[in-house]
Amino acid sequence: MQNAELRQHHPQPTLTTQRLHLRPFRMEDAPEVQRLAGNKNVSEPTLNIPHPYEDGMAEEWISTHQPGWEEGTSVVYAITDKQTGQLMGAVSLVKTENSVAELGYWIGEPYWGRVYCTEAAKALVNFTFANLGITKIIAHHLTSNPASGRVMQKIGMQHIGSTQLPDRHGHPAEVEIYEMEKP
Repeated sequence: MQNAELRQHHPQPTLTTQRLHLRPFRMEDAPEVQRLAGNKNVSEPTLNIPHPYEDGMAEEWISTHQPGWEEGTSVVYAITDKQTGQLMGAVSLVKTENSVAELGYWIGEPYWGRVYCTEAAKALVNFTFANLGITKIIAHHLTSNPASGRVMQKIGMQHIGSTQLPDRHGHPAEVEIYEMEKP
C-alpha cells in the first residue's frame, strides 16, 4: 500500500456505511476480540485465527495495526455497529506484493447472517482502490467455508481456482482463491 510516508502523518480514517462504522481497533477492544474471535465456530473455518485464543493475543494483534498503517503494509478495521458502537468483527487488507493486497475478515457468531461482513468488505475495497494505490485484491477461503466465498462473490470478486495452503496447525487445507482488479 503506497504513500507510507504520507500515512505516517495522517491517521487511519473511519469509514461509514449504512449500518456500520469501520474504525481502527483500540486496546480496550481486546477482551471483545478475544471473546468473539476465540469462539471455535469463528476460528475453526479460518486459516489464521488461533484457537484457543489465549490472553494477550488480542493485544499483540492490535499492537500491529498502527505500524502496519504507517508503513503502508496493512489496514485493519474494527467492524462496529453505527448505532451502538458494538464491536462485531474485523476486516483488513495486507500487502502481498507491489500493488496487490489480500483481503481478510471475520465476524462474531452473534452477527452472522446479517450481511455485515459483505457491507464492511465492500467499504474497505472501495476505500482501498480510491486511496491506497492498490490495483488488485486477492482473497481465499477454506473450501469448507462457503459463506466466506459468498462474501467475496457479493463484493465482485471472481473465483480463479483452488489450491492447498497450510492451516493454523500447519496441516494442508483446501482453499478457494478469488481476485478483483481496480475498476
